Amino acid sequence: MTDDSLRITEIFHSLQGEARTLGRPTVFVRLTGCPLRCHYCDSEYAFHGGERQTLEQILEQVAGYHPRYICVTGGEPLAQPNCLALLERLCDAGYEVSLETSGAMSLEGVDPRVSKVMDLKTPGSGEVDKNRWENIPLLGPQDQIKFVLCSREDYDWAKFKLDEYRLVERVNDVLFSPSFGQLNARSLADWVVADNLPVRFQLQLHKLLWGDAPGY
Repeated sequence: MTDDSLRITEIFHSLQGEARTLGRPTVFVRLTGCPLRCHYCDSEYAFHGGERQTLEQILEQVAGYHPRYICVTGGEPLAQPNCLALLERLCDAGYEVSLETSGAMSLEGVDPRVSKVMDLKTPGSGEVDKNRWENIPLLGPQDQIKFVLCSREDYDWAKFKLDEYRLVERVNDVLFSPSFGQLNARSLADWVVADNLPVRFQLQLHKLLWGDAPGY
C-alpha cells in the first residue's frame, strides 16, 4: 500500500443526520482512530481496526454512489495526516465536502472549500480539556460549531462560550444538540426558546431513524 493511504472504517450512503445539510443524501467516509473518549460517543467501533485504502480506492468507492454531498468523519479524521489530501481530492472532484471534527486537532491546512463542523467539548463530555481554542480563528462563514449538551450546566457553559468567542458572528451556524438519552430534548428546546439564543437546535436524525447501527 502506498504512503497516500488512510485507514477506513466504512464508506456508506445515507441521509445526513445533523448540521446544515440535515436530511440530504450524503456519502460518509469514516476514518479509523480517535484520541478522545467522550462518554456519549456513538462511533466507538471506529476507534480501532479499519482497512488501509489509497486515495484512489476511496475516491472510486465514493464515485460509485454518484453523490453530491460528502462527509468525512470518524473517529477523528484529522488524526490521520493524509486526511488533508483526501479532503482536497474530494473538493477537486466537484463534491460539496464537510468535515466532522472533535476540535482536538489543528485545523491548519484544511482545504478552504471544506465546510468544517467542529465540536466544542463541554464539561459533561469528559473531554473539555481537549478543546483547541486556537482553532476558532481558523473558522469562517462556511463553517459550523456544534455543542453536544449533557445537562443544564453544559447549556450554561455553552452560552458563555457563545459570547466569549462571538461564535455566531464567526460561523454559519452554531448547533445545540442534546446528548442522546441523557438530556431531554424538549428541555433543551425550551431553554433555547426562553433565552432566544441565535443557535440552531438539532436532533440526530439518523438516531431517530436507525438507532446506533453502524453504516447509517
